[in-house]
Amino acid sequence: MRRTRGLAAIGIAAAALLALTACNSGSPTSPGGEATGGSGGGDKPLFEVAKDVKVDGSPTFDRITKNGKITIGVKEDQPNLGYLDVTTNQRTGFDVDIARWIAASLGYDESKITFKPIASANREQAIVNGDIDYYVGTYSITDKRKEQIDFAGPYFVTGQGLLVAKDSPIKSEKDLNEKTTVCSATGSTPIQNIRTNYPNVPTKEFDLYSACVEELLNGGVQAVTTDQAILIGYAAKDPDNLKVVGEPFTVEKYGVGLAKGDTALRTHINDLFTKGGTTWKAIFDKNLGSSGIKVEQPAVDAY
Repeated sequence: MRRTRGLAAIGIAAAALLALTACNSGSPTSPGGEATGGSGGGDKPLFEVAKDVKVDGSPTFDRITKNGKITIGVKEDQPNLGYLDVTTNQRTGFDVDIARWIAASLGYDESKITFKPIASANREQAIVNGDIDYYVGTYSITDKRKEQIDFAGPYFVTGQGLLVAKDSPIKSEKDLNEKTTVCSATGSTPIQNIRTNYPNVPTKEFDLYSACVEELLNGGVQAVTTDQAILIGYAAKDPDNLKVVGEPFTVEKYGVGLAKGDTALRTHINDLFTKGGTTWKAIFDKNLGSSGIKVEQPAVDAY
């Protein structure tokens, strides 16, 4: 019964969220035909598409130029961060707008963007293979991942949290034990943290966080763990059945995943973040401002 009620509530809440965001969920076109960023609540776009862009020494930008389009890896099951409405085919969220902003800075409007959903476990390989030009999707910067790819940013800092059933006795990570199965995405940093720091806690993995949430509503697991920003989005969609508990117990820095050694593109994106604080805030306010999360734009790591 919990699963049926929970999924129905998610559907109803999702519809309400879409009604609220429909007016600014895409990338509208300016009077001159140039695609711009979504509106921040008024007529002024969040950002505009740059012209005559050059990123000398970037093999990724050279490939983009040759293809005449840009391919971006994203998530599509994370409300307010990276979300695809399968009915309207509209993509919304903080990460999606960050991805659009970067594309615009490279001279590419919405019509020349291909969004490609990539599961957490496959992100590095997709970048290494050149299947995508860059990845924006709650992608935590780690030293292990830096062995294969590079990161621009961070553009957001959060921490690992727990999502549980509304009637759960779990109040924080301290209550996890051998009887509390925790779910997260395959290959994600959060599931690795649980295994390392809480070795007696059973774990379960799925390709998508949404599958973990469904399993939680089903009673198949007792908690879902990932970055708190993601979990708040799920709890906001189904407050009658889900809640976020405790305080973040890690620090996760979200970066833009890039091909290893593409220093020119990494520098371009880092400069965009450094100089574009007003745009960053507008993107945050549009997508996450109502969540109650209080954050500042982080300084980039120009390694």
